[in-house]
Amino acid sequence: MSLPGDDAVLAEMDRRCWSELGFVGPRPEPGEPFFDATHRPCDFLVPVVDGKVGGYLRLVPATSLESNAHVWQIQGLLVDEWARGLGAGRALLDAAVQTVRGRGGRRLTLRVLGHNAPARRLYERAGFVVEGVLPEEFLISGGYVDDVLMGRRVDLDG
Repeated sequence: MSLPGDDAVLAEMDRRCWSELGFVGPRPEPGEPFFDATHRPCDFLVPVVDGKVGGYLRLVPATSLESNAHVWQIQGLLVDEWARGLGAGRALLDAAVQTVRGRGGRRLTLRVLGHNAPARRLYERAGFVVEGVLPEEFLISGGYVDDVLMGRRVDLDG
């Protein structure tokens, strides 16, 4: 879980690592806080690699409906450039699975841009499968990009 004191580190990392490969919104502005009323520290898992914050994963209920309470959603995963290839992304996904499992969840879902091949490979290696595609959902730099919906069960071993 993240701490309020991580705000400046995460905000700077978010600005520095922003790219059209993984983000559909504009690059965060300097001085813009990372945490706000809908992005609370308790919603984030952060890996610490060699004593430094190496990224984040935002984990929230998929909806506020009681009938959907067993489903959680990853709404953002970023690994800092220096921490890539060191297992931080996989550790975040494994921690998300364990967190959801510990909260009595059954499913974990996410959305990933179709052109983000590195992220899609990471998710597939962590047991996520494509459950749907929203074709040409986003217009990014003059090109249409699919929104790929992925998910996996967390209440089973594996």
